[in-house]
Amino acid sequence: MNPTSGTNASNGGRGPLGKHEIAALIARDIPHGAFVNLGIGQPTLVADHLGAGSAVVLHTENGMLNMGPAAHEDELDPDLTNAGKVPVTELPGAAYFHHADSFAMMRGGHLDLCVLGAFQVSAAGDLANWHTGAPDAVPAVGGAMDLAIGAKRVFVMMTLFAKDGAPKLVPECGYPLTGLACVDRVYTDFAVFDLTGQGVTVTETFGITPAELAARLETPLTFAGA
Repeated sequence: MNPTSGTNASNGGRGPLGKHEIAALIARDIPHGAFVNLGIGQPTLVADHLGAGSAVVLHTENGMLNMGPAAHEDELDPDLTNAGKVPVTELPGAAYFHHADSFAMMRGGHLDLCVLGAFQVSAAGDLANWHTGAPDAVPAVGGAMDLAIGAKRVFVMMTLFAKDGAPKLVPECGYPLTGLACVDRVYTDFAVFDLTGQGVTVTETFGITPAELAARLETPLTFAGA
């Protein structure tokens, strides 16, 4: 698809987005009433952007349902944290359970969606988010493999380019894999991508034109509405 042709994916005047803006986009797209796990790191910001009427139930890997937004000042409770040890709040009806029960929920297909960070995502939806393979890196898989395979849908939240400018959306992952063909959608500072198994479709862009985006990625792209 010609990226210079007319497309409703382009929003070149706004962006690149900050992490809270990306989190707000993801919160916008989470279905009403869904059961959702937010991965450690930036994905936890999504909790702060869910509207009161969303009825989304947040699940934490360390054993909580109906987690609320991050805790601030007088809300802080050292015994109430998410899986990343960040203090959080609880919503009415919150429930607590053993770590093993939490993983049973993840592995048993009981989560509608999870939001994970990533080092790389391939055009086929393969996910690499636990190890860069560097000799001095500390592997940290946690529950990522369980979530990537167990959740019904997987969203990824990440910057599109690494610090050295290399794309993180790639034809094939070069880092150790977390899961195969598991990612449905990727939210980044420059664009949102749908991974369909038939290719990569750009649904929105931010601060970059479709032609510029296509030139910076090695992955073939189509553009929604083009």
